[in-house]
Amino acid sequence: MEAPSEASKVVDAKPVKPRPVAPTGRFALGTASSIKKRADGAAAASAEVAVAQSSMIKSTSAVNASSVQRRSSTGTVGKQQDNGSSVVAKKASPTLSDGAKKIKPVSATTVSSKSAVKKKTSLTEKADLVKKPAVKASPTSTLKKVQSKTESSNGSSGSTRRVASNVSLQSPRSITSSATKKLGSQTSLTVPSRRKSSTADSRDSRFMMLPQVDLKASDEVRLDSRGHRVRSLKQLRLSPALEFVYLRDNLLSSLEGIEILKGVKVLDLSFNDFKLPGFEPLGNCIVLQQLYLAGNQITSLASLPELPNLEFLSVAQNRLKSLCMADQPRLQVLAASRNKISTLKGFPHLPSLEHLRVEENPLLEMPHLAAASILLIGPTLKKFNDRDLNPDEAEVAKQYPAHTAICIRDGWEFCSPELAADSTFSFLLEQWKDKLPQDYMVNKAYVDHPFEEDPCHCYFSFTNIGSEGELVLKYQWFLGGKIPTDFVPIPEALSEVYWPKHEDVGRCLKIECTPILNGAEFPPIFAVSLPVSPGTGYPKVINLTVSGELVEGNVLSGVPEIAWCGGTPGKGVTSWLRRRWNSNAVVIDGAEGMEYQLTVNDINSSLVFMYTPVTDEGVKGEPQCTMTDFVKAATPSVSNVHVLGDIVEDNVIIGKGKYFGGREGLSKLRWYREKENGEFLLVLSDSMEYTLTKEDVGRHIKFVYTPVNLEGQEGESACAVTDVVKKGGTEGSSRVQWYKASSSQFKNEHELEALSTSKVSKTFRIPLSAVGYYIVAKFTPVAPDGEIGEPAYAISDGVVETLPPSLNFLTVTGEFSEGQILTASYGYIGGHEGNSLYSWHIHETEDDEGIPASEASGLLEYRVTKEAIGKFVSFKCTPIRDDGIVGEARSFIGKDRVTPGMPTILSLEVTGEAIEGTTMVASKRYWGGEEGDTMFRWILASSDGTEKEIEGATSSSYTLKCDDIGFYISVLCEPVRNDGVHGSLVSTEVIGPIIPGPPTCQSLELAGSMVEGGRLTFHADYTGGLRGSCIQEWFRLHGDGRKEKLTADECLDLDLADVDCRIELIFTPVRQDGLQGSPKCVVSDTILPGEPKGVNLFLPECFEDNEIRPVKTYFGGQEGTGKYTWFRNKEKLGNLEFDLVARSSEVVGETSKYKTSLDDVGSYLVLCWVPTRCDGKTGDPVMAITDDPVMAAFPSVSDVHLEQKNSDIYCGLGIYYGGHEGSSLYRWYRESSDGTRIHIDGADSVTYEVMDADYSCRLLFGYTPVRSDGVTGEEKLSEPSDVILPGKSLNLLELLKIETLAFKGNQVERETLTVIEQIPSNEIQQHIWNNYKNEMKYQWFVASGSGEDQSFEPLATQCSLSYKVRFEDIGRCLKCECFVTDVFGRSSELVSVVTAPILPGRPKIEKLEIEGRGFHTNLYAVRGTYSGGKEGKSKIQWLRSMVGSPDLISIPGEIGRMYEANVDDVGYRLVAIYTPVREDGVEGQPISVSTEPIAVEPEIYKEVKQKLDDGSVKFEVLCDKDRTLKKAQVMGNLERRVLEVNRKRIKVVKPGSKTSFPTTEVRGTYVPPFHVELYRNDQHRFKIVVDGENEVDLMVQTRHMRDVVILTIRGLAQKFNSTSLNTLLKIEA
Repeated sequence: MEAPSEASKVVDAKPVKPRPVAPTGRFALGTASSIKKRADGAAAASAEVAVAQSSMIKSTSAVNASSVQRRSSTGTVGKQQDNGSSVVAKKASPTLSDGAKKIKPVSATTVSSKSAVKKKTSLTEKADLVKKPAVKASPTSTLKKVQSKTESSNGSSGSTRRVASNVSLQSPRSITSSATKKLGSQTSLTVPSRRKSSTADSRDSRFMMLPQVDLKASDEVRLDSRGHRVRSLKQLRLSPALEFVYLRDNLLSSLEGIEILKGVKVLDLSFNDFKLPGFEPLGNCIVLQQLYLAGNQITSLASLPELPNLEFLSVAQNRLKSLCMADQPRLQVLAASRNKISTLKGFPHLPSLEHLRVEENPLLEMPHLAAASILLIGPTLKKFNDRDLNPDEAEVAKQYPAHTAICIRDGWEFCSPELAADSTFSFLLEQWKDKLPQDYMVNKAYVDHPFEEDPCHCYFSFTNIGSEGELVLKYQWFLGGKIPTDFVPIPEALSEVYWPKHEDVGRCLKIECTPILNGAEFPPIFAVSLPVSPGTGYPKVINLTVSGELVEGNVLSGVPEIAWCGGTPGKGVTSWLRRRWNSNAVVIDGAEGMEYQLTVNDINSSLVFMYTPVTDEGVKGEPQCTMTDFVKAATPSVSNVHVLGDIVEDNVIIGKGKYFGGREGLSKLRWYREKENGEFLLVLSDSMEYTLTKEDVGRHIKFVYTPVNLEGQEGESACAVTDVVKKGGTEGSSRVQWYKASSSQFKNEHELEALSTSKVSKTFRIPLSAVGYYIVAKFTPVAPDGEIGEPAYAISDGVVETLPPSLNFLTVTGEFSEGQILTASYGYIGGHEGNSLYSWHIHETEDDEGIPASEASGLLEYRVTKEAIGKFVSFKCTPIRDDGIVGEARSFIGKDRVTPGMPTILSLEVTGEAIEGTTMVASKRYWGGEEGDTMFRWILASSDGTEKEIEGATSSSYTLKCDDIGFYISVLCEPVRNDGVHGSLVSTEVIGPIIPGPPTCQSLELAGSMVEGGRLTFHADYTGGLRGSCIQEWFRLHGDGRKEKLTADECLDLDLADVDCRIELIFTPVRQDGLQGSPKCVVSDTILPGEPKGVNLFLPECFEDNEIRPVKTYFGGQEGTGKYTWFRNKEKLGNLEFDLVARSSEVVGETSKYKTSLDDVGSYLVLCWVPTRCDGKTGDPVMAITDDPVMAAFPSVSDVHLEQKNSDIYCGLGIYYGGHEGSSLYRWYRESSDGTRIHIDGADSVTYEVMDADYSCRLLFGYTPVRSDGVTGEEKLSEPSDVILPGKSLNLLELLKIETLAFKGNQVERETLTVIEQIPSNEIQQHIWNNYKNEMKYQWFVASGSGEDQSFEPLATQCSLSYKVRFEDIGRCLKCECFVTDVFGRSSELVSVVTAPILPGRPKIEKLEIEGRGFHTNLYAVRGTYSGGKEGKSKIQWLRSMVGSPDLISIPGEIGRMYEANVDDVGYRLVAIYTPVREDGVEGQPISVSTEPIAVEPEIYKEVKQKLDDGSVKFEVLCDKDRTLKKAQVMGNLERRVLEVNRKRIKVVKPGSKTSFPTTEVRGTYVPPFHVELYRNDQHRFKIVVDGENEVDLMVQTRHMRDVVILTIRGLAQKFNSTSLNTLLKIEA
């Protein structure tokens, strides 16, 4: 041991970058060790050195003297400090947060002794340096980051323990003793090798992940019995106090006795003899954090209990076939490499797992194993098999169905994502099939992708094969975790739809569907969803309804069902619209609430409720609307019937009432006077007003209101009774006015000076201006009817006197507190006030005189200052009259002492730039008494508004740190008064975001083997804010100076192209916000080639006559010409040693490729390949054998064709290929002229004899190859033969014959004639027709002329067997000629048939329609297509039809094809009945056609509507002076009249002149038989008929005016019509 020099200086501890692979096999978890230091002065330091040296010597001797060999798998090597104390790395058990977050390093201070630390490398480290290139220390590392700093106590009097460093755990393999690397090494312990039975390969340190022994722990909590050949735990002294137990490399096979270790945290049982499951005793170790079971013979973990605090579990190098065990809620690392795990069935729920290792297990053959692990574990998984999780695998995992993890745990065989959906569903169906009701099958079971606050539907359907009864489905929703586990039922979620809540986001849903058949419940089936996604924030309306009865006066309520989709529920935009029949909807003003009360305007309209959802954030969704049925009018009623006016004789009183129930008609209004017997007498009707008379005095008056709507329906009457009518003559509002007078004698009002206006009030306060004057009162009497009497006057006895100046009250208002304003107020009396004196005083006590407050002298207000705190404040007022007379002074003093103001921050601001390293300073202005210890709190805020307080930042300044980057900073200031009172918090505006400094790469080094096949990594020291995605670029530098870019990954795998080149790495530091720093580069040595090696050799499947290309992979520099030897063997050799293969096999080739032949069929091929580098160096030979023997080729046939031996014999031929031919199949086919092929039964040989059925057809030969082992190939057909003909017998074959032709159908116009041929009945003709008929050909002719001159002309387009008779054919004959051809092209003789002259058909009219625009002023015409001979005088009749009525009203005289409409047609349909008549008088079936209802011409419609809305209108018309004249009326015979119409009556008035008054000639109501008649032959005239005796003929200037007059009259008279004209006019009532 080498002692350090005392004069050496301290070397600052720097973080050390660990190696990527721990070559010693040691593994440590947790934080770095704590270093115990003492600095109590020189004497204390020397004592500590002595004790430490003693303990170190004792420990070293104990290790060397041990008789038991220690294996290389044990813990770290101790190292000594310069003062002689032993410093050993301590690895405490990790907490849950060790692997999930980085811990800030504690800043190091300088050690007081200033002693130096001399660095040396241990034997173990030296051995490492041989295997891997040196890696320099750097502040940060691109691989694994370990930061370690030492903190010492300087100048303290007592001993202290402090954490030396904090380690952020990145990988179990990357952690080494930070204390060991930091302090250097003073000595190295020689560690013996392992026992011989364990080879280096069987204990590969990369997979074991063994712990380092915590040598700093005391003996009370640590037990180290490694390698002591312990067979039973009973041999050891176990106690509940033990926390670290190391029992590695023993002979333990049972855990009996482990129950006592209730406080154990780290338990190492690696490399023992555990075989059978038996881990139940570990259930008592509830605080266990790390468990090591590597290197045993364990076959199952099923008995391992749930350990609530277990964070690390190593079961590597055992015999596990699966990882089935209890759930481990806090497990972070699971190492299970080198086992026999082949399935994921029963995989436990590990919600905290971050690192999974399963290297060297059969399970690795599973495709997308990493994706399956993500599905089973969830988003916490960060590393897989010691590598960061591949993002591609995470994307693959997203392609699997949501229930995949459940299926994997139940034993489903994992497959590719393309097949997973169908495969998992089939797997679930297999599980469910025995649980379902009999004869039922599941068709579908899935659930929608759920979104926050959006309805999520599930879909289950069953198929009933034959069961009876109704299947009922019951539902229950469950909420799980981030993966489909830990499902708990959701109360009241029992329907097919569930609305995910905000707290469900990121968690999976499960829906169970329970089938119930005939009352019996069956086990449920289920569906699982993906995790609930956050809502889009855009709300949408799911359902919209309107509730309430659609009757006037009722309240309708809109009921929207909203999916808020993640937004905060807000108030939607509501509107109500009114839509009348056949018109657009109109917005109702003011109807913007969820409820709407129906009004009279809504009657006969439908309402539209429109709702637009809006979140509290202002996001609008799509508006939706729903429409009601039509609103009905309520029953007429009246309420609030009352009488207005004074109930006094001669007054006019008014009866009022609120009508309800549709539009009001002529309601009945009646006034009754009370009689002496109590009954009432009707005194007035149909009037709202009533004048009280002398007869009413002393009686009650009753007003009766009977509501009546426009349709005449009466409601219930309501009444109001007045008080008793009073008689007039009582006093009214008499008035009083006040004056002042200089004399006590009243002369007249003009000498008085008014002091007030004339008022009803009789009281008066004397003003100051009346001093020295007499007071006069003027009284004016007023009667109730407003009659004014003579005024009267009164005067006071003496003059008004003045009082001395004085104060009638004095007070001070306001809070007696610092900063508050005190206001003095007083009441002055005694003449006119002069300049009264004011003063404020401050008193120490209530009795002293006080000190004047000069700043408030002469003011009525005083702002309390800081000097008045704790003292009394008083106000003094001395009244002075305007003549200088001084009154008595008065003072007011506050009851309480002045209190200090509430501590307040008047201003607060922060100075400094938001850049990492800047010191931010808070400046403030304080108010509120003496300031105490004002408190500051610095706050960091994220971009989403989340705030957190910076721990320890309580001063007025704060220096920005690296962890603050990206946040916004602000400061909270809480003012504190010196007496401890706290004021309100004040906050500054946030500053930021905080940005980092420029990114920089301090150093850059390469690591890894510089040989082909090696992997290069790098270590880069980064500074400058939070590190972002730094850019690394790898380049290949060729010898000729060329530079080639390779990749931008974090590592580079060297391949053949890199040999003899150098590798350059350019590293560009990038900050998290994307800012790039200056790039740094490093260049490697020349890359060396690898040793020649055949990495892979594989022979593909072999078929006869195929060329085999072996699939091989060469490694080791540039490949040269290798040596190949092909062998053939009848048997598949298990041992592929070259000598054995050469002795038992036949050499068949020596080239790199080999083509098989028929001789190789059934034999195995073996290839021996000797890999050779381009320089001639060879590697070890590689052997490969085919998996299956060489297979014969698939049977096939080629060159299939026909050969004709003679006129009736054909032979089929073809060339066979594909092994030895067996019993091949032959078939013959017949192909007809239309291409149809049919198989010829019984034709199954290579030759074929022609039959009669083959004539006119073609023959084909089919050849199906069959191999000797029964394998059948594809049938091949020959080309078709020529058409088969009878040959010499053709001349002997008879021609086809037609005996006769006949017509089918009536020989009448519009009928269809069809030709029917009759063939001979003998056998020969029947045979020829059935076998050789080809086609029939027809031609139609029409006759011209008659008798001997008759001839027929062909109809060119009529060549079918049918012909439709035309109008042109009437009276003429038709002829049809026909002949038939056979398949040999021969034709029969021509045969014809002739009709009788064609007769005309029955008269008929088709396509009948009425043309016209649809208004009452238009002309209408009827059109149609006539058939049935020549049309004669067809009959037409025009009629009217009321809408909805079957009755028709004839229009007299309208029998032409044209009809001009008029106002009588408004609202009716025009109907035309057309009876077709032939010229010979034969009539056909009458046909009718109608129009749509006739509408009013738009211009007239607008004018009529306006007049109807007015309700009363006058027209100027003309009247005939001499009604007896039968001659045509002319303007000279007409006189002017005024036609007055309103809603009640009509009147014709003769205007007055200079010599006469206006006279009414006709007057009447609209009661039937009132009507208005038109004159069809005169468009200016019309007649008004009031009754049988009163009627008048009138004339207007234009037809337009006539139509307006008539429509207006009919509209006003509508209440007496059976059909409302407003309905016919489509005018709103």
